[in-house]
Amino acid sequence: MRIATWNVNSLKARMDRVEEFLGYAEVDVLCLQETKMTNAAFPALAFHELGYDSVHHGQGQWNGVAILSRVGLTDPAEGFGSKFTDPYEGDARLVAATCGGIRIVSVYVPNGREVGTDHFVRKLEWFSVLRAWLAANHSPEDAIAILGDYNVAPTDNDVWKVEAFEGATHVTEAERDAITALCDWGLSDAFRVVYPIQDQLFSYWDYRAGDFQSHRGVRIDLALTSKSVTDRLTWAVIDRNARKGTKPSDHTPVIFDLD
Repeated sequence: MRIATWNVNSLKARMDRVEEFLGYAEVDVLCLQETKMTNAAFPALAFHELGYDSVHHGQGQWNGVAILSRVGLTDPAEGFGSKFTDPYEGDARLVAATCGGIRIVSVYVPNGREVGTDHFVRKLEWFSVLRAWLAANHSPEDAIAILGDYNVAPTDNDVWKVEAFEGATHVTEAERDAITALCDWGLSDAFRVVYPIQDQLFSYWDYRAGDFQSHRGVRIDLALTSKSVTDRLTWAVIDRNARKGTKPSDHTPVIFDLD
């Protein structure tokens, strides 16, 4: 089983690239973030013709998350539900479904903008709600994978130069503690299971200043997996080719193989 995550930064602008990716990568499950479209505009029929069932939680010109699956898609759900207070209420940032026996969750974690701002505080609150939602709905023994744009580089190995991020979001102790809290519950950073210490492996490069060409990137697109899923990991790769060519997203897909 092959699963992947990709922040496409507008599905309308990137649909050709997504179809291309599905053609050559042959993923069974693809989580998308920042679709930036309504549910009515989501191209479910086009994906169905490619062999994928889909669920989309859309908002319009902002946010938006989706799951595509060719191994079944059941029990779809969006958001945290009425039992939890979402600090980003109204944003389309989480969608879940069961695909191939795994509870797949596609997340687009708030950016946080600047340390110390209300947006940053609410980002940390959103992580706390995600942790509470996870504990309320699942146990570590469940087969679950939470994939998406976490807007956090978990370690210094996940940024191109530590000094370049001094005082910035995505690398603060509080944000990294939020990832640790999810892992302490019973999840693992799947990419680091395959590549424990390698650096210079990135999934996002800013469009500006030739960052991609200069390889000034960060790894913020993650898959956090429960033990039963982690134990099945055989391979992972960051697809740099999808960041090249015509009209790429500023993120690129991260792919994981399970036996």
